[in-house]
This record gives sequence, structure tokens and C-alpha cells, in this order.
Amino acid sequence: MRSMRWKRLALILATTCLVALPAFAQDGDDDASQAANPWKVASKAMQIGPKTIALRDQATLQLPQGYGFVPTREATQLMEAMGNGADDKFIGLIMPPHAGEDGAEDWMVSVEYDPAGYIKDGDAKNWNADELLQNLKDGTEAANENRVRLGIAPLEVTRWIEPPAYDSATQRLVWSVEGHDKGAPADADNTVNYNTYLLGREGYVSLDLITSASQIEAQKAVARNLLAAVAFNDGKRYAQYDASSDKLAAYGLAALVGGVAAKKLGLLALGAAFFAKFFKLIAVAVIAGGAAIRKFFTRKA
Repeated sequence: MRSMRWKRLALILATTCLVALPAFAQDGDDDASQAANPWKVASKAMQIGPKTIALRDQATLQLPQGYGFVPTREATQLMEAMGNGADDKFIGLIMPPHAGEDGAEDWMVSVEYDPAGYIKDGDAKNWNADELLQNLKDGTEAANENRVRLGIAPLEVTRWIEPPAYDSATQRLVWSVEGHDKGAPADADNTVNYNTYLLGREGYVSLDLITSASQIEAQKAVARNLLAAVAFNDGKRYAQYDASSDKLAAYGLAALVGGVAAKKLGLLALGAAFFAKFFKLIAVAVIAGGAAIRKFFTRKA
């Protein structure tokens, strides 16, 4: 899974506020403004569906109409501007073509390919959802020491939005949890990570929807439609695994829920927390007339 660039977080907070604000406050499309504004860069690079998107040399995504795909370089810049890291597993972002505009849907899907090897799925028959949820809670709690050290609110996993479900016929895994900052108000619109996976011969593709508790029921279809649009290439499919030559993953399917996934959960939840913190930092600029900033940074209820 992707790793958090902890040491860069404070620098991102400082430099993004200094550099990105002037770009949002102006309507010019000059090169300097584009370079300083990761949202404009991402929007310019976005590929609009219907379109076939290659996911490394492993799979393809048939991007539907009404969806936009931001390639790796530009998507990485946008992720970092929101406080997220992106490692070599990261492929890009999927979002509405008009994301950030008034009236547009408010969601984002992170796309990755992990060359972990062939993951045996036999443990899906025996896993215990309560134990997996506790593993996620424990893993998130263990990571809170770093968050507190960096002055970031510790996180807490609260409940399943959707307990893990695996389809052995299609090798698709879906699960979702809710989380929030510790001490958040009782009426806070909590972060939701809706995680979907497709297993292949040499690893797996993950598409992870980042949204909120108030929006998840309406947006589950987004994640499921995208997962259904991914297919491994011939020769890379799960059923084509060759035990005599292929790499076997060091972990089973349950690790994609309760083990490896704990790091990713912390990252995506931190991204949402950073987003909210960043909005507070620029509130004065918004009031002063930065309408474009408001369109990008205001999260709809």
C-alpha cells in the first residue's frame, strides 16, 4: 500500500498556502498560475470518458461517460496538495469532470496497482468481520502516535459501512469503514473509505472511493461501477496463475481488509482531515473575494 510522507506534511501546509492561494484568486491561465495550482493542472490533464485507460501493463479500465481520469503525475501533485502521499503503486485519480464547481458531485477515487503477487483467497470463507474491524481499529490507533507528534488529530475507526464481501467467481473484494478525528463533534460528517479490489495473477488493482458518511449511500454505485469496468489483460488474470513460476503473495485476502489496509485507511482519513484544516487556513482569503477557492475547497453536506 502507499506510504505516508510524514516529514513533508508541515512543508506542504506552509508552501501550499503561500503558492496556491494567488493562483485560485486569479482567473488567468498563464503558465505560472497553472504550475502553482494543482487543481488546474489536474483538470487540464484529465481524460474524459468514455475512454480506455491502461492500468500499467496489467489491466484496463473502461472509463464510463461522466467520469474523468487524472494521470499519475498530475494526480500525485493534487494528492500531495491535500496532504496525501503517493508511491510507485499509485496510478491516478478518478473524479467527476466538473469536480470543484458549484453543483458538481463531491467524490474522488484513488487507483493503484500493487504487484504483491498471487493472493490466495481461501481465507475469505472463514474470516470474522468483527475481528477484521478490530484489526483496523488497532492498526489506526497504533499509527496515532505519529499523527499526534505531527500535531494532527488522532483518528478513530467507528464502524463498518459495508462489511467485507468477496466474490470468488470474479475475484472482487469490497469493504467500507467510517472514521473520524477523535474529539470530533457528534454531528460531524465523518470520513468514509469505500474500498474495492480486483485480484490478478501478479497482484491486484484497488479503487478506493474517498467520500463522507452523508454521501456514501448515493455514491456506492460510483465505486461498484468503476470496479466492474476493470479487467485484467490476457495472461495477467487470476485464473492464469502458474504455481511453478509465479510469485505468491506473502499474505492472504484478509490482509487487504485488516492488515495492509490499516495504513491506507490512515492516509485517506488524514487526507480528509488535512482538507478541512486547509480550508480553515484560507477562510480569510475566501471572504476577501476568492470565489474560485470556495468552489474547490468547500465540501458539500
